[in-house]
Amino acid sequence: MTMSDPIADMLTRVRNANTAKHDTVDVPASNMKQAIADILTQEGYIKGYKIIEDGHRKTLRLTLKYGKTKNEKNITGLRRISKPGLRVFAGKDELPKVLGGLGTAIISTSQGVITDKEARKRNIGGEVIAFIW
Repeated sequence: MTMSDPIADMLTRVRNANTAKHDTVDVPASNMKQAIADILTQEGYIKGYKIIEDGHRKTLRLTLKYGKTKNEKNITGLRRISKPGLRVFAGKDELPKVLGGLGTAIISTSQGVITDKEARKRNIGGEVIAFIW
């Protein structure tokens, strides 16, 4: 069975693993998911990720990040914004701010997958993929 929204599946797996206080979570790999994992790493939401090649299939293993104890989560919330049935685009002047700038919006632009802050710097808009806070 094919998956209709692999990005939402990735975000749900991360959300569930974070709630269950797991150290790592495995997600089927793609270039878009790897770009999202790069942003999560740069913004400090996860420690990092590895690409695991198992024959013909690639998997991303994300290492989750917590505070001093596992009760202090770095990821409070994840939300998929643009869905296959309803795409959400934002121009350079309409880029959303997550929690007044405390969170991060992940934007897919013509220059790659970047954060909302980076898109404002470059003065470009794009498809709003997800919010994370």
